[in-house]
Amino acid sequence: MHDTLLWDDARVFLAIARSGTLSGAAHTLRMGVATVSRRLDRLEAALGLPLFSRHQQGYRLTDDGEALLERAEALEHAGLAFGEAGQLQGQVAGTVRLATAENLANPLIIPSLPTLFAQHPELRVELVTGVQTVNLHRRDADLAVRMVKPDAGNLTLRRLGTLGFGLYGTGAYLDARSPGVDAASFDRDDFIGWNETQSHLPAARWMTRMLRGRPCRVETGTLAAQLAAAKAGLGLAVLPHFLARQTDLVCLLPELGVDQPIWLVIHSDLAHSRRVRAVADHLIALFERARTVLHPFSGDPR
Repeated sequence: MHDTLLWDDARVFLAIARSGTLSGAAHTLRMGVATVSRRLDRLEAALGLPLFSRHQQGYRLTDDGEALLERAEALEHAGLAFGEAGQLQGQVAGTVRLATAENLANPLIIPSLPTLFAQHPELRVELVTGVQTVNLHRRDADLAVRMVKPDAGNLTLRRLGTLGFGLYGTGAYLDARSPGVDAASFDRDDFIGWNETQSHLPAARWMTRMLRGRPCRVETGTLAAQLAAAKAGLGLAVLPHFLARQTDLVCLLPELGVDQPIWLVIHSDLAHSRRVRAVADHLIALFERARTVLHPFSGDPR
């Protein structure tokens, strides 16, 4: 007969899985190493399963432990949501981690935050805009604004709108094109392309089709660099309309078939959190107001 399962021991399991050592888990949990070891033994006895294999370098998840990892993370999320509901009942307070692309954060989301904070003075927002992969299941962020629709996981999704793209260049570059050249013929044009790690992007795939084996004049790995290269007159670039129209760049083709949907993604366990809901509602209203800016050449931004 197995021992009684104590749900709080799942915290110990997660801490060891994340740190790989008892000492690392003890530091995270602010417990003694002996206590962590004892609670792991108790959890394994209650489950009747070995969760880790012990090695000289540390602790590694067994197949059984790996299979239970996502369930333990779900327990963690539920516990955090339960505690938050009790602590923040009746108010919107605390920190919300929002992951999004820098090209949406800087010109659109950040300027809107004073309005959010005026409504909720005790609310704080941490923006995650790096290039690293953000995993909502690991609580890398509480919610995210993404261009790619997640296809798995315990997530709540809402489509915020569409980001429209066009082909842009400087006025001087376009004036220098051969007179009478068809706007859709690019055999003599220089292009600003994406490097290999970004070749999956719809804009990069469109450019590959147009080039038909020719190399780009310049390749970059960020949208900011694409914009800078286009403004420098280095060639034509596929850019979001709302960013390009803030410059002197001229649109050569407004519709390329590479528009991207914008998704609001929230871990389902946090969908009813007051602080997360406040930020989510703010973003929904913000993107609704900005829909014609994000996709100026479409009658239906959805």
